[in-house]
Amino acid sequence: MTAITHHIPDAMLAAYAAGNLPHHFAVAVASHVSLCAHCRAALEAHQAMGGALLEASGSVAVSGSMKADLLAQLDAPATPEPDYTRRGIYPGPVVAALKGQDPKWKTLGMGVRQSILSQDRNGSVRLLYIPGGQAVPDHGHNGLEMTLVLQGSFSDDTGRFGVGDIEIANQDLEHTPIADPGDACICLAATDAPLRFNAFIPRLLQPLFRI
Repeated sequence: MTAITHHIPDAMLAAYAAGNLPHHFAVAVASHVSLCAHCRAALEAHQAMGGALLEASGSVAVSGSMKADLLAQLDAPATPEPDYTRRGIYPGPVVAALKGQDPKWKTLGMGVRQSILSQDRNGSVRLLYIPGGQAVPDHGHNGLEMTLVLQGSFSDDTGRFGVGDIEIANQDLEHTPIADPGDACICLAATDAPLRFNAFIPRLLQPLFRI
């Protein structure tokens, strides 16, 4: 694997360490951390700092709704931990999301395929398979999108992303990612809102493909 040059922002690592990231983004962060020694060390520093703050803080009064809030959190998906075991190209957190099975690929056209790992009203996490040299339709973002490369690489106006690299796109970015020639680019993509496609056909098919 080539050197990882695109990392998780420190503020997002801190939110993950505190358990404050939505499940779909937490899967992406856990998967990247399992591949990236740099972000693993930064995450461990945040966790150590959080533990020290807890030890130093005294007891505080809690609200009467704490029990209800706690029970509600127990119903939420667990925050995935970085798992350093791998199955082929898939990091441990992705293997867990797949429940030990192979991806269930569904075609999107032009050789592009996807396998949705989870999706609800708060966001989604999916695998994308993009043949070498193939472009993803030009699009913007209605929210945040995290894209982690697991095989191959892709390029856009912001640079090149290889295995282990993660691109974080917000509402300011419109781009046309293109898989680099060679092996198909397989990515893990997490979003909290539908993409904003610029061409008519992708917009027409968007509800069917749940992107």
